[in-house]
Amino acid sequence: MSVLDLFKLDGKTALVTGGGRGLGAQIARGFAEAGANVVLCSRKVDACIEMSQELEALGVKSIGLKCDVTNPEEIKQVVQETVHQFGTIDILVNNSGASWGEKVVDMPYEAWQKVLDVNITGTFLMSQEVGKLMIKQGGGKIINIASVAGLGGTHPDFMDTIGYNTSKGAVITFTKDLAAKWGQYNINVNAIAPGFFPTKMSNVLIEHGRDYILNSTPLNRLGSEEDLKGVALFLASKASDYVTGDILIVDGGMSTL
Repeated sequence: MSVLDLFKLDGKTALVTGGGRGLGAQIARGFAEAGANVVLCSRKVDACIEMSQELEALGVKSIGLKCDVTNPEEIKQVVQETVHQFGTIDILVNNSGASWGEKVVDMPYEAWQKVLDVNITGTFLMSQEVGKLMIKQGGGKIINIASVAGLGGTHPDFMDTIGYNTSKGAVITFTKDLAAKWGQYNINVNAIAPGFFPTKMSNVLIEHGRDYILNSTPLNRLGSEEDLKGVALFLASKASDYVTGDILIVDGGMSTL
């Protein structure tokens, strides 16, 4: 097997939550370009369906499904429909996310709960349901989307997002612990911690703090539409078979300063 063969996803099926736009769409496109069939799901099903049509133009099969990752029944329906149409799930990307900017003393309980429900509980519920299938089939790859915000604190003048930072830190620990629990089943569990990529969720923050971000990033730029595809492909492919419990930071060097 050549080194390039290690990165092929021909015949694999990937499920990407929040895959209709932003980082999820970028990752989904990378998987399709590598030959995988891709299932996209989120609460905004129209975006997933539109993106799935773009992926099918690359010569793979793709569908878009509605799913609130905090709803166990909707998760089960997505997994069942994916298995019905594709036979299996080889790769799971837990990408769906939520954020809320507010001073800690003013953070509404409902907002705190929403962020944690989507970012932590949603990651757990989807991993749990897909994990049942992966255990039966003898393996799989789970990739959780964390954030550099989960690596430590952020200055309130720049990023006053206590719920988001907390939840992404929890995703990092969840990734490491699940890797320890499921290694025995040949399931690799890793996470990507992106820095600042222009997306609908991050655009306001980037607009407000662009100079700060660029001055704090050794590569002196934001993440591009190509910067996550290769990283996600590595973690989804045979190339990463001996990698689990790892957090791959993709932030242009910001976390090194």
